[in-house]
Amino acid sequence: MDLKERIFYFLSFIISLIIGLFFPLSVDSQCNGNLVIINFGDSNSDTGGYVIIRGMIGQLPKKHTINHDLAGRMCDGKLVIDFLYTIYTGFVVTVVRGKATLWLGSQLTIFCRKIILRESVKNGYLTPFMESMGKNFTNGVNFAIAGSKTLPASDSFNLKIQIAQFHRFRSLSLELFDKGNGNLLGDEDLRNALYTIDIGQNDLDGVFGGLSYEKAILKIPDFIYEIENAIKAIYEEGGKNFWVHNTGPIGCLPKSLTTYNKYKDDYDEHGCLRSLNEGAKIFNDKLYLLSEKLRDELKNTTIVYVDVYSIKYDLIANSSNYGFVNPLMACCGYGGPPYNFESNNKCGQGNYTICEDRSKYISWDGAHYTEAANAVVASKILSSNYSTPPLKFNSFCNIAP
Repeated sequence: MDLKERIFYFLSFIISLIIGLFFPLSVDSQCNGNLVIINFGDSNSDTGGYVIIRGMIGQLPKKHTINHDLAGRMCDGKLVIDFLYTIYTGFVVTVVRGKATLWLGSQLTIFCRKIILRESVKNGYLTPFMESMGKNFTNGVNFAIAGSKTLPASDSFNLKIQIAQFHRFRSLSLELFDKGNGNLLGDEDLRNALYTIDIGQNDLDGVFGGLSYEKAILKIPDFIYEIENAIKAIYEEGGKNFWVHNTGPIGCLPKSLTTYNKYKDDYDEHGCLRSLNEGAKIFNDKLYLLSEKLRDELKNTTIVYVDVYSIKYDLIANSSNYGFVNPLMACCGYGGPPYNFESNNKCGQGNYTICEDRSKYISWDGAHYTEAANAVVASKILSSNYSTPPLKFNSFCNIAP
């Protein structure tokens, strides 16, 4: 970069900073009241349940962990749900000629955006259900477990099992809350809670790995049916607010690109597998229709469908605009370019290595995103531009009188 370009960048930064201060274009999800979140899903939103069950240490070596409170996640830091849930004030991304500078130390780049994230819910991160009942669940509970699917029923922590755990938690929470336990949730908390669902990636990965494309597609309605049953079960217990994420472009994951041997013409212009992504789109289309259907069927409910697929695919397709490099390559893994993924040397196992700058990578371990990528995904979710209906996340806050 020559001197003239450096000066241009500096002046652009100063101008954009001034504009940002006086004309803030912000995504502000701050709650002025209490937001209770009850989450169901897989590793994309598991905040430690799997590690508790298996009695394992976190995937990331201690010296690489950003925050002790984030141990147990399939990530180098925060998941999307952490950004949506926790207090994270002062996160300011300022545009400089299509790029950006993240203050507070670390670097992140975002194309033509200034974002202020203020996810405001109190008392830290969403507590896994598998934690002891001595924990504080006043802000919600997380039933998500890494590896979870909607099916088969024999899966240890499929969606139906998570719903059964919710029933048990609800019953016990109400009983103890009425006896004066202030660390649990009362009836009003549970009725006004936001029930978030992010599941389906493992189902698709499983069927595409074991069946022909045609047979795999035929399984998708069964997955949607289980999600429908889950929403209805929560509704019957008084739940009325739902936040449903569709699944991402699984054909762009380093794990998928390494595992599935496809024909050359199956790769799209960005190097992703068309067939897997088409399968994800079919799943998402049916999930969208389910959301529309249930809005009509279930009285007094709000069901927000969030198009996470479009957010993540844009991140891959335009990775350099966001400051990322090697969008199809895992930061933590083994094997080097193009994907740095090997099933026998996964992140945290065997002879894996970790990239020098995690903030420049989208994929953390070949199947999950880095904190830097999750921050971008969360900011776009909070914008409500990818939501149907386009409701703000903070619209579900229970504002105290």
